[in-house]
Amino acid sequence: MTSAFLSVALLFISLCTADGHMEIQVARCVFNSTESKDIEFIASLYYNKLEYVRFSSSVGKFVGYTEYGVKQAAYFNNDTAVLSRVRAAKFSYCQHNIGNWYSEIFPYSAKPQARLHSETPPAGGHPAMLVCSVYDFYPKLIRVTWHRDGKEVTSDVTSTDELADGDWYYQIHSHLEYTPRSGEKISCVVEHASLKEPLVTDWDPSMPESERNKIAIGASGLILGLILSLAGFIYYKSKARGRILVPSN
Repeated sequence: MTSAFLSVALLFISLCTADGHMEIQVARCVFNSTESKDIEFIASLYYNKLEYVRFSSSVGKFVGYTEYGVKQAAYFNNDTAVLSRVRAAKFSYCQHNIGNWYSEIFPYSAKPQARLHSETPPAGGHPAMLVCSVYDFYPKLIRVTWHRDGKEVTSDVTSTDELADGDWYYQIHSHLEYTPRSGEKISCVVEHASLKEPLVTDWDPSMPESERNKIAIGASGLILGLILSLAGFIYYKSKARGRILVPSN
């Protein structure tokens, strides 16, 4: 079983318009394996881009998100025929087709690569900001989270949308504003359909990236200088051995 996730639009996307108003019905499957326990069927109703009622197979009933949506949810939940139909959709549509989606999508997937670096946040903000940049993944859907000492961080986190590179691959960047604490462990966790298990990248706060680069450049220069000095010394000694000394009168 993969620990990544994949969401696929399923059944229908129905659009109705009248007098400048719009209603959309969307049904989809969300899954991270072909096993039934890892599959969720979701059907949503939107009015003017606002979701007002939803059915989730994980909940087993309709839930309303607006005053009108609560009334609609109660109406649907009291209709045994409607409930039976949407509850069966997880197996008749999702599970029935997931095998085909896996065989068509996963052979063309590309595993993401993650890089962590620090940035200086704007004045007045947190004393530190970490950036987790994830590159070269396909398909588009991905989940990037931050963990502190093994627990997911839900505050002070912002992320970009998945950005297309123009070559079928995508990238995404997630920012974490935090106050450093001694001994803590901060990790960027990436979940994607191409991964058998989450990609975990730990932050090493022992030295800022800029300082590590300066040391690497300085060390390279020192080694190059020593090599050139040694080559000059060897050349000088070889020329001295071949020289004939003529005594002066």
